[in-house]
Amino acid sequence: MTTPDDSKIPVLIDCDPGHDDAIALMLALGSRRLDVLGVTTVAGNGTGPVTYRNARKVLSVLGANVPVAKGADRPLLRKLVTAPSVHGKSALDGPELPEVPETGAPAEALDLITEVLLGNPDRRVVWIATGPLTNVAIALVARPRIKNALERIVIMGGSTGAGNWTPSAEFNIHVDPEAAKIVFDSGVPLTMIGLDVTHKALVYPDEVERLRAAGRIGKLAAELLDFYSIFYRKRGFRGNPIHDAAAVAHVIDGSLVTTRRARVEVETHGEFTSGRTVTDFSPEGLEAANCDVGLDIDRERFVELLYATIRSMG
Repeated sequence: MTTPDDSKIPVLIDCDPGHDDAIALMLALGSRRLDVLGVTTVAGNGTGPVTYRNARKVLSVLGANVPVAKGADRPLLRKLVTAPSVHGKSALDGPELPEVPETGAPAEALDLITEVLLGNPDRRVVWIATGPLTNVAIALVARPRIKNALERIVIMGGSTGAGNWTPSAEFNIHVDPEAAKIVFDSGVPLTMIGLDVTHKALVYPDEVERLRAAGRIGKLAAELLDFYSIFYRKRGFRGNPIHDAAAVAHVIDGSLVTTRRARVEVETHGEFTSGRTVTDFSPEGLEAANCDVGLDIDRERFVELLYATIRSMG
């Protein structure tokens, strides 16, 4: 690993690549503002082995010397739901990424999380979670001391209104609402970058072409977006909402996203509302607030940050 840079924000990334996770990793690893201490993977957009393999492929293409570990293969209590309709059979369909040879059994996510968060008592880490919250919940329960090492958890997930996987629920929360409830009830400072933000974080076709001309990594990002756009065009989107990259961008530059304090509860029992993030902005909700809820994003500055960072990677 590289020598830590005290001027950078130390981050740990939990993800389920996924096209938008892949681009989020590009943004995080290319940013001069972040020090990525580790990457863990969770089942979500694909099965556990698939998302782990995809993360290793992306990190290899980026030339990233970052430890990666495999986490949960299924939600805490439920049957796994994946998203082949969005991300394809491989969860990263589109460009052909070279396989990374296996070098033994994968490292365990809980071990890497523990090492990163408890390995330096003078460091407080921002944990960016861009997939279902299974690994995060397991770690908070199994290693409660890690709470003291966290600056905050930034979650890509949830919504103050309608969902994107069911009428009520955003995909990441829908996959494992019990894990999400543990995280939202944990007492750790939270920021929710949900659909209110990410459905505004659109990259339009002309901006995809600009990325395509921005070097080797830009070409890869554009090819990922070529496939990713197929689902969203069918849904009536004129651009690609790069959900997970918006969460990373918020950590890089907090002024990009407008947030508001609120109480967020996760519905785990509703027949039609399981996975809904019930957000209370009332005075009573503010008094019991547990989360900074993202409501808007400066789209143009977000896209420029993404472009400039990816172009800098060559």
